[in-house]
Order: sequence, then C-alpha cells, then structure tokens
Amino acid sequence: MAQSLELLLIQFLMPDNDARRQAEEQIRRLARDPQVVPALVHHLRTAKTPNVRQLAAVLLRKKITSHWPKLPADSKASLKQALIDSITLDHSHPVRRASANVVSIIAKYAIPAGEWPELLPFLFQCSQSPQEDHREVALILFSSLTETIGATFQSHLNNLQPILLKCLQDETSSRVRIAALKAVGSFIEYVNDGGDIVKMFRDFVPSILNISRQCLANGEEDVASIAFEIFDELIESPAPLLGDSVRSIVQFSLEVSANQDLEINIRQQAIQIISWLVKFKASFLKKHKLVVPILQVMCPLLTETANEDEDSDLAADRSAAEVIDTMAINLPRHVLAPVLEFASLSFHHINPKYREAAVTSLGVISEGCCEHLKDKLEDCLKIVLEALKDQEQMVRGAASFALGQFAEHLQPEILSHYASVLPCILNALEDPSDEVKEKSYYALAAFCEDMGEDILPYLEPLICRLVMSLQSSPRNLQETCMSAIGSVAAAAEQAFTPYAEKVLEMMKGFMVLINDEDLCARARATEVVGIVAMAVGRARIEAILPPFIEASISGFGLDYSELREYTHGFFSNVAEILGDSFTQYLPHVVPLVFSSCNLDDGSAVDIDDADSIENGFGGVSSDDDVNDEPRVRNISVRTGVLDEKAAATQAIGFFALHTKSAYAPYLEESLKILIRHSGYFHEDVRLQAVISLKRKQ
Repeated sequence: MAQSLELLLIQFLMPDNDARRQAEEQIRRLARDPQVVPALVHHLRTAKTPNVRQLAAVLLRKKITSHWPKLPADSKASLKQALIDSITLDHSHPVRRASANVVSIIAKYAIPAGEWPELLPFLFQCSQSPQEDHREVALILFSSLTETIGATFQSHLNNLQPILLKCLQDETSSRVRIAALKAVGSFIEYVNDGGDIVKMFRDFVPSILNISRQCLANGEEDVASIAFEIFDELIESPAPLLGDSVRSIVQFSLEVSANQDLEINIRQQAIQIISWLVKFKASFLKKHKLVVPILQVMCPLLTETANEDEDSDLAADRSAAEVIDTMAINLPRHVLAPVLEFASLSFHHINPKYREAAVTSLGVISEGCCEHLKDKLEDCLKIVLEALKDQEQMVRGAASFALGQFAEHLQPEILSHYASVLPCILNALEDPSDEVKEKSYYALAAFCEDMGEDILPYLEPLICRLVMSLQSSPRNLQETCMSAIGSVAAAAEQAFTPYAEKVLEMMKGFMVLINDEDLCARARATEVVGIVAMAVGRARIEAILPPFIEASISGFGLDYSELREYTHGFFSNVAEILGDSFTQYLPHVVPLVFSSCNLDDGSAVDIDDADSIENGFGGVSSDDDVNDEPRVRNISVRTGVLDEKAAATQAIGFFALHTKSAYAPYLEESLKILIRHSGYFHEDVRLQAVISLKRKQ
C-alpha cells in the first residue's frame, strides 16, 4: 500500500482537478483499511517534499479515530514515536504543526487509557528545550491538547505555570512568546478559584500586556487580538483572576481604543473589554477612580468619523456610545458630571462632529442617569433644542435622537417642558433630511404618549403634519410616522375623534399589504387601529371594526412575527372595547393565540459543519466529529418570536376577562399555557402570564 499511496498523495496535490478527484476517491477507499495508518506514518517521515508529509499528517488526523482501537500495540508505539520524531526533527513548520494535531487526537484516547504516559513529560521537556522550534511546538501541543484532554492538565497547572511564564517572557523568540500566549488562553476554562491558580493567572497579565504591545508595534494585530480574548475570559470568570491588574488592562485597552492608526477590529475588541469591565467590575473601576479616565477616552471617540469601507457596526463612535450607555446604567452618579462637561465644551466646537458628539452623549446617558439628569434637564434641553436647529444634518439627527431618549427616559419631568419641546419637534418634522425626520417621529411618539390633555392645543397641527407625511413619505418614515400617530391618539383620547375616520381609512390601505418589505408597515398600522379604537371608544368604533378584524386575521398567515405580535395586541384592544360582543370572534382568534403561545422557545441553533482543510485538503471526510475542522455554532435569540409569545399570552387574559363565560371552552388549554409561561425563561412572557392568571381569578 505504501508505494501506491505515495503516488496518490503526490497526485492529490496536483493542480489538475480531474487528477486530484481521482486521487481523492482512491485515497478514500484505501483509508478504510487500518493498514493505511502505517503507510501514512511512513510517508510522514520519509517523503521528500513537505507538502506530501503534511498531507500524510492531515489524513492521519482525519482517520486515526476509527483505526486507533484496531491497531496492534507495536503499530501504536511506532505511530507515537514517528509523531514525536516529526514534531522534533522535521524542518517544516506546517508538518510539525500537522503532526501535533494528530498527537492531540490520539491523546484523547491514549492518555485516559494509560497508553501514552511519556507524552506529558516529553512536552515538559520540549517546552524547556534550547531549540526554538521545540519550545514552540510543545506550547502548540499544550494548546491543542486542552481541546481533547483539558481536564488532565488541572493537576499539572502548578508545574506548567513557571514554564508558561518563562515562555511568555522568552527574549529570543517572538514565535515562542506568541505560542505561550495562545497556550495561556487555552487553559483559562480549566481554572478554579483556588488561591494558587488565581495568583498564577494574575502573574501572567504583565507578560500578556508586554507581548500585546510588541505585536501591535510590529503590526501583528491578530496576535494582540488573542490577548483581548484572554482578558475577556478572565473578566467573565467566576474566579477573581484579575485583581489589581484591572488597572493595567484598562490602561492598555484605552491606549488601543484611542489609536486611530490601528485596524478597527482590534480597537473594537479593546472597547469591548472596557464594556465588560464596566458590567462585571464596576465597583473596582469606581474604587480605583478609573471612571473618569475611561470617559476621557470614550467621549472623544464619539467624534470619530468611520471610513467608508468600515462596517458601521464596528465604528468607534458607535462602540464608544455603547460603553458610555453601559457606564451610565452601572455607574450613573459617577458618569453624569464628566459627560455634561464634555457636552458643554464640545457643543460650541467649530467641527460639527464635536457638536454631534455633545448631544449624542446626552442622549446616551439619559436612561442610566435618568434620576440625576432630571435635575439638569433644563440645561440639557437647551443644548439639544439648539442643536435641533444646527446647520449640519448630523447634529440635527443626533439632537432628534437625544430628544427621543429624553422623552422616553426622563418622564414625567420632561412633559412640563412641552411648550418649548413640541414646536421644535414640529419644525424638525419639516427637515429636509429623512434621518432627522425619522428620529423626530420617534421623539414625538415618546413625548406625546403621556401628555394627556396638554396635547390638545397642538393636536390639529400635529395630526395635519403627520397625515401629510404619511401620504408622501418613503416606507421607513411611514412606519415611524404611524408610531407617532398612535402616541398622539393615546394622549388625546376622545379629542382624537374628528381625525379617527381619516386615519383609519389610511390604515386600511396598509393592512392589505402582503409583500415582505411592507409587513413592518402593516404591523404598525394594525397597532395604530387598536390604539385609535381605544381612544375614541366603542360607540364610535364598533360599527367600522369588522373589516379591520378580518384584515388582522388574514395577516396572521403571512408568517411575520412582528405582525403577529401587533395583531395579538390589536385583538386585546378590541376585546377590551367590545366586551362580550367579542365572543363572535373567539373561534377565529383563540387558535391564533394558542399557535403563538406554543411556538418553540425562541432560540435557533445553526451548526455549520465545515469540513475544509488548509491547503486544499477538503475532500477527505473525517471520522472524528468532535475534533474535525472547527465548527461554527451560531446561537441567536429570536426576540421577535418572544415578543409575539408575550403579546399572545397577554391576549389570553384579555379574552377571558372580557368575554367571561363565553371563554369557557378555551379555559383548560389557556390555563395550561399560562401556568407553563409563568415559569418561562423570558421575563416579558413570564410577566404577561402572571398578569393573565390574576385576571382570570
């Protein structure tokens, strides 16, 4: 087999696709025979070209899992020795690395079975070798072995610590320092909160920082990225692994965050470390007076302009805003003064990015600092309302965003300023920029919802402006415009009656849309009809409701979670308005509610089992499912589905409350759902279940 396999390995590496496919098929057939192992070992050690030796190691890694138990003891011994020789004697780094990967797979089975007791002593010896290649490959193996026998290392961590620390500080080899950095990262998940282990990782931090600075200076940002991944793990670990090193990590992260010469990805990682520290180590930041130094970097980052080729989600100004928001939530009393100082100084800057940053910073802290900001509301409003008239669109957009944040989070105090705020919002609705208009609709919606009768003097101009905008705006503006109409209707109540017919007629046009890109607008329209109906009351609305109810039921089949969510809200409103007259609709709407309540838990797991191999070795499948090429596991919580379930759970309570005995046929299933949802993992679903159960009592 050895001779024919050598020719196939060479053929596999040819650029000719047909020849390659033929070789791949024949290798696949040969690989079913356990004798392929000694044949591959032979080529791993004797093939003249590194590519063939590397391919032999890759194929060994992919096939050894199924063949290892069938190999006689002498073949196992030969294989282990050949791998050790390859790791220590081969002149090709890719070959040594590929051989190390095979060792990692074999160790998963051999070490627990006591079949390779000499491996770890060999690695300890290698890691202290005078040869750079030996030290590097030992560290690489330490890293890869944690994936297969990580728990085995726990009893060796005390012996490993001085070795890793020495390698982190290796003065003669950056390759060894980098391999040591990766090894430290691979061991983190196996630490506990024992005093020795905690001290061990704290001792690593200065060296990790030194390596990272050297790598950044040399343009090796991908290596410095590993350091931030390590810090991320250290911060989130339940063991107190950081200690006083938090200060130096903050300093380094701020240096990287502020350095515009670096790639945005590495800066983003640094900013994220600051965010994690704020979330998990807020008391430490406060105690060691690090809040102001962080804000002195984050606030100016708001003034940065992203490059056109950069992902806007990674832009430094956006990331910095998120950090400031997190700081305001976790450290409100310590954040307000520095941010107010920054806003006051930047607002009169000649550069519009600074003026934009000034009002953005005020909007960003309004949720976390709400109680403290209320005392400064007049001064902050003065800045924001003046910015709403700025000649630069970016400043006006930021001002309308900030105003919306104020309206949402600074209730009820901001309502007393309606005389100055509402005229400014009305003017902003005329802005030539769609971005400013959209944010102004949001601000208007948040501001008006709780105004009550104070809105009445502005009702006519507001509705005229909103109706006109709804008729002439692009779809995205129509959606936010409808939200504003709903808020105005909720505040005006009966006073909205003269405008109800016109608004409802417009909503009818949206509630028949079926294209995917229009379904969000349809959802908003459904919500607005429910709000308007609640505002004007049963006497004026009951006769005209049927076509809207029919449209809502038909929309349920469009498979759009947000539309179903708002539809359930609409049904709840209609049940409250019609009372026992809603009974006629129960056979149609209750099954829809049950359907939403019985959806899965809202999490989707997508597994991409990529089987590609570097250098084009992708066609040969692996027997080792766990340790094949790295898998990508994307887990996303489908919040839309969860919101839908919450709205459906709420609807059950409204239906039962307002239709009374007519709801009896659905009671048993409803109780099962509500009891199940009362212990649900998602807070909104759980809350609505508890409220609905109380309504049914």
